[in-house]
Amino acid sequence: MRVFLVDDHSLFRGGLESLLEKRADLEVVGMASSGAEALERVPELRPDIVLLDLKMPGMDGLETLRRLVDAGIEGRVVMLTVSDDEEDLVAALRSGASGYLLKDAEPAELNRSLDRVLAGETVIAPSLTGSLAQVVRGEDREEDVGPLDELTPREREILRHIALGESNKAIARALDISPDTVKLHVKNLLRKLGVGSRVSAAILATRHGLVEE
Repeated sequence: MRVFLVDDHSLFRGGLESLLEKRADLEVVGMASSGAEALERVPELRPDIVLLDLKMPGMDGLETLRRLVDAGIEGRVVMLTVSDDEEDLVAALRSGASGYLLKDAEPAELNRSLDRVLAGETVIAPSLTGSLAQVVRGEDREEDVGPLDELTPREREILRHIALGESNKAIARALDISPDTVKLHVKNLLRKLGVGSRVSAAILATRHGLVEE
């Protein structure tokens, strides 16, 4: 796993680099202290994951994220921030972030999240899933992207777990089925709902009150 770090605090960058490189399967391929520097180096280094701070002077994390996405980088971008503001969370996800994590995350949680992102999942700090649910409940239902009544009972059950922020492995354990079976159900329910990500599916599920069932 190749990771690139973007943060304007050198002490935090150095500490995070030391923490991550304790993993034999992870390499920090580069670091940047600003959004502008990240835009220059990330396309060249082609990391698998970019860990991006949100609150930076000059070009902030959201603008950096949007420009990286517009540049068509191959890697995935995960926000790593102190901000637990729900507006920042939603803005980051809508701008193309593959995750939103807090800097006070435990090392084990951070490593698990990176593995999930590398596997194609979208990760959100567990403490923020409730905030996301509150936001989407207040949004206009006209933005709904598909009906839940097309889903099978099993797909609805899996969607509820997705809305709670659970990984495929966690869902498999909870439902006593294989991770491959969960993966197939997730693929089918995303297709039926007409959405392209687990986050979009979770938003739709929350709007329809599925997480309260």
